[in-house]
Amino acid sequence: MVEEPLYRRESGRMIAALTRIFGIHNLALAEDVAQDAFCRALEIWRLRGVPDNPAAWLMTAAKRRAIDVLRRERTARRFAPDLGRLHESEWTLVPTLDAMFEPSAIKDDQLRMMFSCCSPRISEEAQIALILHLLCGFSVGEIAAAFLSSHAAIEKRITRAKHALAQSSGLFDLADRDLPKRLASVQRSLYLLFNEGYHGASPESSVRAELCREAIRLGALLADHPSTSTPATLALCALMVLNASRLAARVDALGNLNALADQDRSLWDKALIERGIELLDRSAIGDELSEYHIEAAISSVHARSCGAAETDWKKIASLYDLLIRAKPSPVVALNRAIAYGHAEGPERGLAEIAAIDDISRLESYPFYHAALGEFELRRGESTRAREHFDSARKVARNAAERRFLTQRADACAAKSGASV
Repeated sequence: MVEEPLYRRESGRMIAALTRIFGIHNLALAEDVAQDAFCRALEIWRLRGVPDNPAAWLMTAAKRRAIDVLRRERTARRFAPDLGRLHESEWTLVPTLDAMFEPSAIKDDQLRMMFSCCSPRISEEAQIALILHLLCGFSVGEIAAAFLSSHAAIEKRITRAKHALAQSSGLFDLADRDLPKRLASVQRSLYLLFNEGYHGASPESSVRAELCREAIRLGALLADHPSTSTPATLALCALMVLNASRLAARVDALGNLNALADQDRSLWDKALIERGIELLDRSAIGDELSEYHIEAAISSVHARSCGAAETDWKKIASLYDLLIRAKPSPVVALNRAIAYGHAEGPERGLAEIAAIDDISRLESYPFYHAALGEFELRRGESTRAREHFDSARKVARNAAERRFLTQRADACAAKSGASV
């Protein structure tokens, strides 16, 4: 009865608002009250039908339940210290909560919760898990499946992170002088969350659009607030939106991966492309050039191309030259080598791959072997290409990748047979 997208969106909004009211040390109470609102919705909507504005109905239910809790427990429990006097008086209680459930107040509370989740006291892995759990409504089991971990391990990670949150004096203050440093952690968490959905290692699926959607939704909160709408934030949002525009073409109806060159570009979301380019243009204000700017610029080159053959690979290669300096890593170096291979030929691509530092770190990455296979195939070395695709298949992270790499290996075998 309560649809999953509605639950994901409204759960996070309610928990953020309720945590602001009850205090971060009462986070469990905020979660319980939010859950109670959904339980009431299931009961009442089953009898009366879904209301015209289910989100408003849920928020009203949560607010009324919060008022009940404050009235019943205000002498026995310590709530948010800065709201103590307002909670104690019946004259101020209801007006205070009405104001705190205004849409603009809830947006600020979601941002404050996001920043609180990215405390330096919490590990990067736990930050992402906590954001998914508290702000996106993902269960422990769903998070465990997304990050290839056990239920017990994720539950322990989230419990420890919540304990660290409870030690805070309150939700993060958006006027805090440490906001720029904390903002970088928030941006990083959303970047990793999106990438886990776009090309993660889940054994069930190589693409999980729900993770991408949640990262974009939370990124929009950052972009809409004057304190967090920095050039890097706008560039990150542009990157996520531009990449999301290709989601519908990344897999076919059977769940098989499509290489970028083989994607049906009529399936690319033109509205998202326009939005992404607009965000990228807005991010160009000032002197800041972040890794998100460069990656978004690369994605925009693909988005603007009419077809695979028209892609400006020389421009992409030059952008990777910038990115490798801003964000050196073997994966970035591999993508740079692939760009040069498309721009200048397979021999250049193979030479750039051979020159990668710490190349041994790519041995378990299937698309390292696949890149070698593609370049060898373009050189006419079908047998050698098949060997690389076989190596890639052995380290594939899910069934979709395995099928894709098997198809490439089979194509090499067919070419080898034809050339004999």
